[in-house]
Amino acid sequence: MLKKLFPFLKWLEGYTFSRLQADLIAGLTVALVLIPQSMAYAQLAGLPPYYGLYAAFLPPMIAALFGSSRQLATGPVAVVSLMTFASLAPLATTGSERFIAYAIVLAMMVGVVQLALGLLRLGLVVNFLSHPVVNGFTNAAAIIIATSQLSKLFGVHVDTAEHHYETIIWVIQAAVRFTHWPTFILGAMAFAIMYILKRVAPRVPNVLVAVALTTLISWAVGYQHNAEAKAGAIQSPKALELVDSFNVTLAEISRLGEERTEVTRRLEAAKASGNPIAILNAKHDADIVSLKIEDLKEKAHVYREELRKFTLKGVPQADGTMLFYPVGKTPTGLADDGYTWRIRVGNNPVKAESIRLTGGGDVVGVVPKGLPAFSFPKMDGSMILHLLPYAAIISFLGFMEAISIAKAMAAKTGQRLDPNQELIGQGLANLLGAMGKSYPTSGSFSRSAVNLQAGAVTGFSSAFTSLAVVIMLLFLTPLLYHLPQSVLAAVIMMAVIGLLNISGFVHAWKAQRADGIISIIAFVCTLVFAPHLDKGIMVGVVLSLLVFLYKVMRPKVATLARHEDRALRCTVTHGLKECERIALVRFDAPLFFANASFLEDQITERMQAKKGLKHIVIVANGINDIDASGEETLSLLVDRIRSAGLDVSLSGVNESVMKVLKRTHLDVKIGEDHIFPTMERAIEIIHPDTHRDFEETECPLQTVCYLPETPLRKEVGHVSH
Repeated sequence: MLKKLFPFLKWLEGYTFSRLQADLIAGLTVALVLIPQSMAYAQLAGLPPYYGLYAAFLPPMIAALFGSSRQLATGPVAVVSLMTFASLAPLATTGSERFIAYAIVLAMMVGVVQLALGLLRLGLVVNFLSHPVVNGFTNAAAIIIATSQLSKLFGVHVDTAEHHYETIIWVIQAAVRFTHWPTFILGAMAFAIMYILKRVAPRVPNVLVAVALTTLISWAVGYQHNAEAKAGAIQSPKALELVDSFNVTLAEISRLGEERTEVTRRLEAAKASGNPIAILNAKHDADIVSLKIEDLKEKAHVYREELRKFTLKGVPQADGTMLFYPVGKTPTGLADDGYTWRIRVGNNPVKAESIRLTGGGDVVGVVPKGLPAFSFPKMDGSMILHLLPYAAIISFLGFMEAISIAKAMAAKTGQRLDPNQELIGQGLANLLGAMGKSYPTSGSFSRSAVNLQAGAVTGFSSAFTSLAVVIMLLFLTPLLYHLPQSVLAAVIMMAVIGLLNISGFVHAWKAQRADGIISIIAFVCTLVFAPHLDKGIMVGVVLSLLVFLYKVMRPKVATLARHEDRALRCTVTHGLKECERIALVRFDAPLFFANASFLEDQITERMQAKKGLKHIVIVANGINDIDASGEETLSLLVDRIRSAGLDVSLSGVNESVMKVLKRTHLDVKIGEDHIFPTMERAIEIIHPDTHRDFEETECPLQTVCYLPETPLRKEVGHVSH
């Protein structure tokens, strides 16, 4: 019982010092990759980078100790980070306190969903996300993730548009004019270091080397260069006028936000009272306020973009202060400080007494020293209802990613996996991680591969990884201050290259064209609907279910004849002639309410098409189950066939179907002498009677008889096959 509750106790059996040493080395090796990656993925999720360290603290250890895989490395991953951002972006300003609080709540909800599925042994529900859908989504997500980092790579700032592709267009337009070249050079350098080391020295932690080297350069050259100035120091009346207009617009948005809250209260009160006039008035007022807010947000966006276009030159004054002139308008004879300055403007008002300016690149900045405070995040009902669909999708996606990685490693190590136990481990990791300020996490393919290659024997390696993160948080956070944001962007872009899997589309197309089409549609929809990534997944899931229902409702019904390998095969697929006297009809699906009428239609078509037909044999090898509707349809078919002067038999009826026939006495109605164990036995008994006084030189049920070769038959046969 203890080993079921605490799976890691099994690892202690025969655990030696050499195994401990192997796990320690593997854990520290993974930590060297995890620490910079986790900060990059937190940035992708819209959180301050150090929240990635919080997500790399508890989840790796908890997931390993309570999961079933001994090498799976859990923590922040690209797809889940992107889904977190997409889920929360409509609710709060990116990086704000409310956004962070929602991310922590989301992690707790993901943990609850995964833990509940694991405890209830419902791990199979993730099969609703078919592999073609996941492949299409993952490829689109890789492109979205990579392009979302372009603004940081070029050192430009733009607003987020309604659609991701619009945002990228704005980024490209800004990059053409305002690329910060030191930012781009450091990002490109990180790319080059990671790529070269990966090819030349794969055992060297290339991410760590790239991060360490670029951080050192950033510190040495003074890459970050910020300043604050009073409004009077900005020697541009137009810029100051835009600042005033921007501040007034934000103040009006704030006032209307409070008004909308009041109108919402009135609407809820009106609904409670049931007064239709009051409800209509409140809805009208709410719509007007919402339209005004949207209009003002558009104005604020225009003001922000105009302010970001201003480039200034700083001129030092005798008293140590700086005056900032528009580029090209510096007074003659005055020397500037050599930097090109821009006004930093976000979603908050620009304070006239301290306007923020930047003349360098963006760095991680101050990382709070010490471990996060442990607490339960505050939740309310409306927040939970809004986040629940996203929590469910992230739970399924995260688990699918984790279990796929775990299975791949189990195939190499020979260990046995329990998907439900893995769900429990992932659920606890997210649930307890949320208490330590973590956002949603999952298994990482790249870090799991590093863990396996480094020689990890048990999940204790992940415990050592968590310990390394603790040491970083307690003692080494000052080393991260000068880490350039563009380098983190390069780390993300380098990591998601592995998510691209074009061969997955080809494989799905070859397996089933419908699956290939669904995969492509999921890919396109995810790209088009981004940042609303859930819509792309839902389109794929709905299409998969519709195709499944179509196949179940209209399964393959084949007429059989003798093939050259002596087996009885589909006449359409193999271009075989059909017997004129006996129709050997195989139904390839369970017979139930949704497809029973389809079998009836197919039998009727064959009865009408063949004038010399004497006997129909329903081959039941593919009917592995039958319900009341199916049994009723089969009974009516027997009556209809025999009333038309034909006879009917069954062959290959399995035990479960036969039990139903016996309970309903349909076996008696059909006749025990008309129920055959195999098709061959049915032909042996039926053939002589049906072919008496019938001239047929070769019967397709006994001799191979091909149809004449035609292009149309080739095409039909190919499609059917």
